[in-house]
Amino acid sequence: MAASLCGTWDIISNVNPNGYMIALGEYATLRKIALRLKHRKVIEQVGDVYIIKTLSSFRNLTTSFRVGQEFEEFTKGLDNRLCKSLVTWQGKKLVCNQEGEKKNRGWAHWIEDEKLYLELYCENEVCQQVFKKNDLTQDKV
Repeated sequence: MAASLCGTWDIISNVNPNGYMIALGEYATLRKIALRLKHRKVIEQVGDVYIIKTLSSFRNLTTSFRVGQEFEEFTKGLDNRLCKSLVTWQGKKLVCNQEGEKKNRGWAHWIEDEKLYLELYCENEVCQQVFKKNDLTQDKV
């Protein structure tokens, strides 16, 4: 059984975010802003629904889904594209494949050494992020 992803997580490492954003087609101005942000992830599970919030001082993004159930996702605030997403457990990783305009797009979350790992991928670019658990409540963001 995979470790629980639920909790509040603060980013401690971010490798290749610029390459990933270029693959998404983000403008240079938005990339410059995004590279300066410190992200916080809040992951919750309510029944069989996962809710993942990515919080920053610039923009907040929220996605919710049921594992194993395909859904239409509008990536509002990221690259503003519509895609069909499917999240599944692959071993200890929670993996999302997003089908749409961009090829080989999605993400994977997993826990290792009490840290939350996130790989974001699009086309041939991969952004690797690492988060440490924070016991602060979401209200203090």
